[in-house]
Amino acid sequence: MSERIVVGFPAELKKMTFMERPNRFILHCLNEETNQLERVHLADPGRLMELLIEGVTIYVLPSMNPNRKTKWTAVYVESNGILVSINTTYPNKLVESMLKKAIIEELSVYRWVKSEYTYGSSRWDFLLEDEEKNQLLLEVKSVTLAKDGIGMFPDAITKRGSRHVQELTAIAKEGTFKTAILFVVQRGDVEIVTGAAEIDPVFAKNLEEAAKAGVQLLSYTCVLTEQGIGWGNAIPVDPFLKIK
Repeated sequence: MSERIVVGFPAELKKMTFMERPNRFILHCLNEETNQLERVHLADPGRLMELLIEGVTIYVLPSMNPNRKTKWTAVYVESNGILVSINTTYPNKLVESMLKKAIIEELSVYRWVKSEYTYGSSRWDFLLEDEEKNQLLLEVKSVTLAKDGIGMFPDAITKRGSRHVQELTAIAKEGTFKTAILFVVQRGDVEIVTGAAEIDPVFAKNLEEAAKAGVQLLSYTCVLTEQGIGWGNAIPVDPFLKIK
């Protein structure tokens, strides 16, 4: 791939210290410059328990909207010396940019048609189409959980995620659309992706069934810097991998 796509941040990131997570979408972080506890918006509904440990460094972005209740948005957490993205908004923008330029190698025969496309009982992240009008439904999943170089999804039980995989499997069997799942790895220490069977065995089993039915499984890493999030490299997805 000759072109590296990067989604830049609109302002400089600021470091704060994570204190607690009072609810799903709010972090309390200490701004050490002012010694004030700040409310920080979290745009990642995942559990993130392995990452959000009291005292870790959180990289936050100031809000561009003066009327918003929270003045900051969480972008990264520092974990064992590496950055991990905890913001799903920027990776999704990155995927959309890649699709519109048709430079994801495995999907390069397709062109972007629509984002947030409704078919059946679900809304899918992207609808793609090739020159022969064959269409593909693409669902994107962000991976933040990792162990010994293995990225795992999900980090908490996800009935919605399981339903998506089941529906994609059924659609693949029908043959009306081709279907694919793209795992976007939000950290730099992952070499392979699989289902997190210990956390959500139902999702892991559904992922295995999807692979057998011909749902295309893809994964790419991201390049995380304080300036933005860039597209990384392809890594394998093995839904049958057994983690010891």
